[in-house]
Amino acid sequence: MSSTPTLSRAEIDEFWESWLEINREAERTGDWRVMAEWYAEDATYGWMLTPDEHFMAVGRDQIRDWAIGIEMDGFDGWHYDYQATVVDEKNAMIVGFWKQRSGLTDDATGREFEVPGLGGSWFGVERQSDGELKFSWQRDWFDFGAMAHTMGAVLKSGKAPESLHARLKVFGLEVPGHYRPEDLPSPVWPPPVEAGEFVTQDPA
Repeated sequence: MSSTPTLSRAEIDEFWESWLEINREAERTGDWRVMAEWYAEDATYGWMLTPDEHFMAVGRDQIRDWAIGIEMDGFDGWHYDYQATVVDEKNAMIVGFWKQRSGLTDDATGREFEVPGLGGSWFGVERQSDGELKFSWQRDWFDFGAMAHTMGAVLKSGKAPESLHARLKVFGLEVPGHYRPEDLPSPVWPPPVEAGEFVTQDPA
């Protein structure tokens, strides 16, 4: 489909509110796969883990099974509440900033274990042939080192459930969706951005 935005702010806002509600449902049940229907059939979803390892899911099925399936399994009780949202109706984009919180209390501080630093998701919104809005792409960012530090603290506390212990044993390039940068099936920068469709500053 064309990347030319033809969306109003009101309908993007309505779509985003439905996204927030399905996020709440996923957190309540611990099953993030219910969020898959908010993505277009050919959507892509990725993030960088390290300079040598990236994650990328291509298509709704891979997003359901890998990005919000394998990658989220074991994180029962974790929540990723959006702290702020920026909507760009001109370019049909949304940026949401979230905190990664564990639902577990650190006895040393009395506060919830939380991954420090900024985290967020950058979305492209697209109207489908049936008129519905879907995410055509999503790219996440977070500090992998900070996340690893917090995971280590959770494990050291003795409060990590067995499901999280099991999940943290699943890592590396053999896991579905994990690629070396040169092998990625979709670019780290979203395809239309990588293609230069939204350049706002030319080189000096």
